[in-house]
Amino acid sequence: MITPIEGFSKLTKEEKIDWIVTNYTHNPVTSKNILNNYLNTDQELQKLHDEFIENTITNFYLPLGIAPNFLINDQLFAIPMAIEESSVVAAASKAAKFWFKLGGFKTSIIGTEKIGQVHFMYHGDPEKLEKFFNEVQEKLLKEASDITKNMEKRGGGVLKIELRNKTEKLPNYFQLHCTFETLDAMGANFINSCLEQFASTFKREALNYSAFNEDEKNIEVVMSILSNYVPNCLVRAEVSCPVEKLSKDPKSAVEFAQKMIQAVAIAKIEPHRAVTHNKGIMNGVDAVILATGNDFRAVEAGVHAYAAKDGNYTSLTDASLENGIFKFWIDLPLALGTVGGLTKLHPLVKLALEVLQNPSAKELMQIVAVAGLAQNFAALRSLVTTGIQEGHMKMHLLNILNQLGATDQEKTTLTQHFKKHTATHSSVVAAFENLRNQ
Repeated sequence: MITPIEGFSKLTKEEKIDWIVTNYTHNPVTSKNILNNYLNTDQELQKLHDEFIENTITNFYLPLGIAPNFLINDQLFAIPMAIEESSVVAAASKAAKFWFKLGGFKTSIIGTEKIGQVHFMYHGDPEKLEKFFNEVQEKLLKEASDITKNMEKRGGGVLKIELRNKTEKLPNYFQLHCTFETLDAMGANFINSCLEQFASTFKREALNYSAFNEDEKNIEVVMSILSNYVPNCLVRAEVSCPVEKLSKDPKSAVEFAQKMIQAVAIAKIEPHRAVTHNKGIMNGVDAVILATGNDFRAVEAGVHAYAAKDGNYTSLTDASLENGIFKFWIDLPLALGTVGGLTKLHPLVKLALEVLQNPSAKELMQIVAVAGLAQNFAALRSLVTTGIQEGHMKMHLLNILNQLGATDQEKTTLTQHFKKHTATHSSVVAAFENLRNQ
């Protein structure tokens, strides 16, 4: 019987590994070998990775691929993508090649505002609270000046503080709703530090505010935290061309454009389809965010909230055909950083950013949005023409063959075979067994 362990974090890495494989794996020797095989032989580099998180026992690898030939605002990019799913990098590359011949991708920044909130409970007259807030607002900013001064020197800082009354949804609940500009930093630490200082000042000043009664003076700060919902930190990416350019056959080009528009329209009104539609977009988005050391969980949460901002979960992309011009575009809320965090620590992240020509946060927003749009275009193009499985299964072929234990020669033979035949899991297994039995 396994018993709880005390002081696990104080064990050496070797002791942690021994404990976990002994207590939780069927074959401790094999398990230990797997964990050790994924450790880096460069001890300094391994030490760096060990310190990214707590209780590290090894490294967990994801492939880092490159999707080339992305023409974005007339500049050519090769986009690093870290992801485990087959066909994502290939699909992005295919979309990049398709649109390169048609003028490439165009992008624009719609906004860069980020949000943080001080959530508090107040028992009293809302009008008195409003008056107090107006009087104390200048002091909130002044007492946070040590935190904000460096950001302000670079052109960022606190843009606005608002008092919001939320008592209709939760009794006695109010918030300080704060808007920030953090430039090339994602800004989480900066925003949270500002919010905690605002909360401290706000609560202290309330205790000394003569117009409040005793209940009103005792403001209860519940929490101070940034929001990952950033609808005003928004980027647009788009492609467009005369509809006849979509295919060599003008009739086929129009039919293809109409099918693409219908596919988007379905994702606009059907949540079951919209979730899968947007998941495909995030294949591209997350892969670039991971490669550049940003927080894909924060982006995922914010993007999906944005997809539901009007009360129904819907497509993140749009498509139109007007005056003979086909247009396909996306608006994405992206709070990203190119300084701080892993961007200056992780060697591969630094290299990925270098490959992207060391972009600013705004430039990275645009690149990421393009990756998402390209992924969605490639997926929809397959879905409304040949179907998605044919291409996906061909890309998944090596994974299946590796699971079957195929030799290099068998892989070569079967890869050639499935260039002419449809690859499904069962057909690959059958072809493999047939080859082995010859």
